[in-house]
This record gives sequence, structure tokens and C-alpha cells, in this order.
Amino acid sequence: MPNETWEVNLPVEEVPPELPEPALGINFARDGMQEKDWLSLVAVHSDSWLLAVAFYFGARFGFGKNERKRLFQMINEVPTIFEVVSGTGKQPKDQSDDDESGEDEEEDDEQGATCGACGESYGTDEFWICCDVCERWFHGKCVKITPAKAEHIKQYKCPGCSGKRARV
Repeated sequence: MPNETWEVNLPVEEVPPELPEPALGINFARDGMQEKDWLSLVAVHSDSWLLAVAFYFGARFGFGKNERKRLFQMINEVPTIFEVVSGTGKQPKDQSDDDESGEDEEEDDEQGATCGACGESYGTDEFWICCDVCERWFHGKCVKITPAKAEHIKQYKCPGCSGKRARV
């Protein structure tokens, strides 16, 4: 302001009334709390509010399954506010090649995986499929799924989740 005072007013059109409210409790007085504990509490509440806002906008702009999955992957690529404040945060991945980041994450998930049917370790020369329910990985041959057949599956359920037996 001309008199050297500040006034912050958010434009109404930028803050829709249906936007998730920040979680109650982040304005706690610090009475008796250690600063680190108080900051951690504020950080946890902030993380939950940021997730709510992210998915609110995803729903508002009609994100489909793939867009929501990508949003969730992008959120998981960076540490949470709590992780930063508490010092337990993971280091963000090197994003030098953004075009392949989704594929890289899938490969990272598969590395170290064992087949839910036969128990053998992941091999890059074999086709694998992940159950959308229990998130376990399977050799395509163990669950009788070929890459071509997988292209037409909207949501894959492994034998355990669908009640069918796997070939071992």
C-alpha cells in the first residue's frame, strides 16, 4: 500500500469455495510443544491439504486414470513437507530425461520383484504384469498373459485376487 503497509487479498476466482479447506489444527498454539514436534505436525497437515488440493484439481479438470496416475507419480517423486522438516526425506530423482520418467519408475518398481506365482526374480528379458489390486508382479507366462493380451486389459487382477489358480 502507499502507506508502506501490506494487505493480502486473494482474488475470489482463484480460490473456489469448493476447494478443500486446510485441515483443522495447523494453527495450533505451540503451548508446551517442542518446535520440531510442532513443525512436524504443521508439515503433516500441510501435506494432507496439498494432496487434497492436487486431487481436487485432478477431478475438476476431468483427469482420467492415466492422468491421475501420473499426478500421483509426480507427487511421489519429491519429498513431502514432513520428510523435509523431519530430515527423513528421500532425494528427488534426477529428472534429466523427463520423457521417460514414467517408464523409469515402472522399471524401478519391477527391479527386485519376485514373481507372485513362481517366486523367481525379475528378468528384463521376460514379460511381466502387475496386479492392479495387490500390486504384486507376475511373469506373463505364469499367469497366461501375453504382451498382446495385456494391451486389452483395463485392470489386471492376478489369480489370487480373481479367484483363479496360476500356472507354476
